[in-house]
Amino acid sequence: MALETQTKTVVGQFDYSDEDVNKGVEEFLRQMITAEGLEKDGTSMSQIPTYVTAVPNGTEKGLYMAVDLGGTNFRVCSIQLNGDTTFRLTYTKVAIPRELMVAKTAEELFAFLAKQIEVFLRTHHGEHFEAHIRRRMTMSSPDGWKDENVFRLGFTFSFPVQQLGINKGTLIRWTKGFDIPDAVGKDVCALLQTEIDKLHLPVKVAALVNDTVGTLMARSYSSPGKSGAILGAIFGTGTNGAYVEKLSKLKKPLAGEYDNSTGEMVINTEWGSFDNQLNVLPNTPWDVQLDQATPNPGIQMYEKRVSGMYLGEILRLAVIDLLKNQDVAFFKDENSSSNDWKSTTNIAEHSPIYKQWGLDTSVLSVAAADTTPELSILRQELESNLHIYAPSLEDAQAFKAIAGAIGRRAARLSAVAIAAIVLQTGKLTDPELEGEPIDIGVDGSLVEHYPYFRDMIYEALRAIKGIGEEGAKRIRIGIAKDGSGVGAALIALVAAGMEKSTSTADFITDLRLNAKKTDLTAVPENSELATAE
Repeated sequence: MALETQTKTVVGQFDYSDEDVNKGVEEFLRQMITAEGLEKDGTSMSQIPTYVTAVPNGTEKGLYMAVDLGGTNFRVCSIQLNGDTTFRLTYTKVAIPRELMVAKTAEELFAFLAKQIEVFLRTHHGEHFEAHIRRRMTMSSPDGWKDENVFRLGFTFSFPVQQLGINKGTLIRWTKGFDIPDAVGKDVCALLQTEIDKLHLPVKVAALVNDTVGTLMARSYSSPGKSGAILGAIFGTGTNGAYVEKLSKLKKPLAGEYDNSTGEMVINTEWGSFDNQLNVLPNTPWDVQLDQATPNPGIQMYEKRVSGMYLGEILRLAVIDLLKNQDVAFFKDENSSSNDWKSTTNIAEHSPIYKQWGLDTSVLSVAAADTTPELSILRQELESNLHIYAPSLEDAQAFKAIAGAIGRRAARLSAVAIAAIVLQTGKLTDPELEGEPIDIGVDGSLVEHYPYFRDMIYEALRAIKGIGEEGAKRIRIGIAKDGSGVGAALIALVAAGMEKSTSTADFITDLRLNAKKTDLTAVPENSELATAE
């Protein structure tokens, strides 16, 4: 009984009520809008303009390229958009040599990247490579875009940059083991383009891409509605969202060129830093411990309660505190008679439970998925991976309850951001969209693999003022894979419209009309076919 009582006490501290959810939505909207997030830089939520001014509707056709430098691997892709919400994807992936991650000059790394693009083109698109005589600098030549052999490329660059245009952004700092001081402060698109030009490749770096924006674009193409997807969100190792905002609401100065014909722009919220002030976010003792142990205490406070990087550690800290309670028999037995496995529980000295960051968030998914009467799957996980031997049923029940409370809180906090964006866009009350689904694309391990995570999001959405039961029914949350590939290619498509004298809106309309008449480019037979969800 002591364990059951203490477990309920711990679980109760992770409760995030309907009232809490509504307060969270109100504060999210305040920090997003009235707290000047759309008016100036340096606010809690950055609200970064992306210069992307249109989203696809699934009818677009064309052949585009994307590259993704997100860590220790570099991926090169070509994407054939079929015009029927499906696409054909071809890609290669190569490891970045360690010496290039710490090269003396930016040229060394970006020359390597350009060489991988050349190898990919020769292998998969030889006809384009041979047909091309000389790549034209599109933006400086009014009629350069007529060279149909030039690939438009979306560059997913997952490092901190200051974006200054749809294909321009300066590197702020390196992360993930990279350290090339020579590149800091330079335009990463220009660095890549310079090396591409040295090899005379038929490629133009058309767009600098954030993977969250790519998720929005990929969802809008694969599952289009009357108005396209309004939000792309990541709920995985980290969390972030990008949504479609009216240009009239964006007051902060924009340094780069953009097309205003659509009246909209995609905004990268950087919502991981929502409520760093802790005005409304829950703050248990274990949240405090976790934050103090991170390299960035006081920063990314929303992310530290939602994302997969941190949930396992929150669980570990709560479990350790319960283990320290001498009045509670948790993962310990006086003798075998108190253990339904007729043994005594032991924790190995080298158990990950004793190591900071030792508990992977995947164990929360295992706990949530195990509905067997004796929790045999979870208990096997505790033995095999956490080296907690012969855990009793009561131990497993307590572990499952605490893990479930942490996961449920994360889902309900996720609903806060989703609801705030939905309310901000006004789509639920737009008479032209009456009865139409409000489409949201999501990606990440939590929404993909944590059981009932989306169900718990919907449960919270139904309790939010301005959404309710009927509004929640219209919100369609669907998986959007490969924002760094397909999404990046779609942003390159949007960028192509900016290169012409016509507006982006007119360009995309023309592209869709032409797509109905003919296929633009053949597709390699060895490509992989990807379809909508």
